[in-house]
Amino acid sequence: MMKNKKLSRVVLQGLALLSLLLGFQQAAGNPHLAPPVTGTQINFIENSWGAAQKRARQAHKYIFVDAYATWCGPCKQLKATTFRDPKVADFFNRNFVNLSLDMEKGEGPTLAETWQVTAYPTLLVIDPLGKVVLRYTGFLKPNDLLMLGEQALKKGAPKDKKP
Repeated sequence: MMKNKKLSRVVLQGLALLSLLLGFQQAAGNPHLAPPVTGTQINFIENSWGAAQKRARQAHKYIFVDAYATWCGPCKQLKATTFRDPKVADFFNRNFVNLSLDMEKGEGPTLAETWQVTAYPTLLVIDPLGKVVLRYTGFLKPNDLLMLGEQALKKGAPKDKKP
């Protein structure tokens, strides 16, 4: 009887783990299935300036843009460390619409020209109409990124004007 309970528990744990892994695999392969939202990382809209603008207009918030290139070491370091800091994640998820843009694909090159992005990573705070409010180029530690975000908020709430 004891062996059956142990075996059942092991089988259930294995099935739960398999289900979890399959769920992550499906989310990674399907852009319409997002990974679970957590407070332990900045939640970014991926490569969709239009979606970020729309959400920012509705929420009356600035857009925080992570302008990156896939080959950029400091960009990867930001994603692996600073953007996963709990204080940073909480602050940016509450106060901004967050957008991560590969500046070498899709609409990235056009936006890089518009926003004069010439090095990576470039972190931008932009109003919903597309005006750059604040910019920083390079890697930032969590406390420094928080200071940048606070500085942007001091500039005031985005205006809800029509272009």
